Amino acid sequence: MSSKIQAIRGMNDLLPSESPVWATLEAKIRVVFAQYGYQEIRFPIVETTGLFVRSLGEVTDIVEKEMYTFVDSLNGESLTLRPEGTASTIRAVLEHNLLYDGPKRLWYAGPMFRHEKPQRGRYRQFHQFGLEALGFPGPDVEAEQIILTARLWSELGLRDVGLQLNTLGNSAARASHRAKLIEYFSAHIEKLGADEKPRLHTNPLRILDSKSPALQGVIAAAPTLLDDIDAESLAHFEQLQSLLRAADVSYTINPRLVRGLDYYNRTVFEWVTTKLGAQGTICAGGRYDGLIEQLGGKSTPGCGFAMGVERLVELMKECEVAIDVPAPDAYIVHHGDGAMQAAFRAAETARDAGLEIVLHVGGGNFKAQLKRADASAARYAIILGEDEVKSGMFSLKPLRGQGEQATIDLTKAIESIKQGRTHGSL
Repeated sequence: MSSKIQAIRGMNDLLPSESPVWATLEAKIRVVFAQYGYQEIRFPIVETTGLFVRSLGEVTDIVEKEMYTFVDSLNGESLTLRPEGTASTIRAVLEHNLLYDGPKRLWYAGPMFRHEKPQRGRYRQFHQFGLEALGFPGPDVEAEQIILTARLWSELGLRDVGLQLNTLGNSAARASHRAKLIEYFSAHIEKLGADEKPRLHTNPLRILDSKSPALQGVIAAAPTLLDDIDAESLAHFEQLQSLLRAADVSYTINPRLVRGLDYYNRTVFEWVTTKLGAQGTICAGGRYDGLIEQLGGKSTPGCGFAMGVERLVELMKECEVAIDVPAPDAYIVHHGDGAMQAAFRAAETARDAGLEIVLHVGGGNFKAQLKRADASAARYAIILGEDEVKSGMFSLKPLRGQGEQATIDLTKAIESIKQGRTHGSL
């Protein structure tokens, strides 16, 4: 017997019953991004491996453990399924010289890939919406992005979402803090696990992200980055907070918030919720002023974030967000000599008029077809039998709401259906 073929673990199908939630979310995001002047950019799912090693850092969980990397057998090139979107955005911006005429606000969407243990809100193929603002040095653009996300949560009707902020300072501040962390954690070396010990001298900031229960007390007492922040970065952070207060955006300063990628500097932020358990971060980002230069471009400031679609969909369900489930305007039922040809012509005429029409195919009597019509969630059934074909008329039957079945010509049927979109009846 042949074995049953199934989807790869951690890579999920999106079924028709779920797609309206995704469509509702995606439509809201696109509208809000456009309201703030962000333009869409699309880039390949596969990039050269070096792009992510250079941008994310060699000593990160993503590069060390999670990337889907393979060798192209045709030319021997090492390729990687994109694990995040910022590096690809910068690569495209540099390759096509998009900053030649000034700063840019860009957004992207699509699947990302990381080889992690699948669990609720964390999958091997996951989807993100993200945006990047390139060429803006001040905290005003960070405030704009945070205010944008606050508007999105409000538009979606999400509850229990809080903002956490921190600043990583400049490279000198991080170097000073790094030295303090190495000294501090070296004194507690016996409590570091297999994941933390290799990071002690390569990326000690990542130890602060450890979820090991035995290490939480040690982490709580570790030196904080805010003790080493340079004056310019601190002023930048204070100005950001002032802008958020003026916009009535509440936040909490979390000195342990460091983000897991090497390219961040100064401001970092996360939107978190308690409704999704351990996977409570729904949106995260910050400033990365050195990344463009790191990837071969001129020194240019950057700031951006990414939001997880799967987690937002779960949160929408938890908050019982109203979803618009699409339904056809009418379902055409037909039976008898010449009815099928007339039904095809009527369906195309109604579609030309802007209606969404399902035409019954596959045979069946009137009763069976009307059951299909009702199951389709269509608001009306357009009925064509032998009598209607002979007279050139159509029976219009409401399937939802009030109204009586009427026999009218196709033009009036179309007008009635359009009016019913607003009034809900004939």
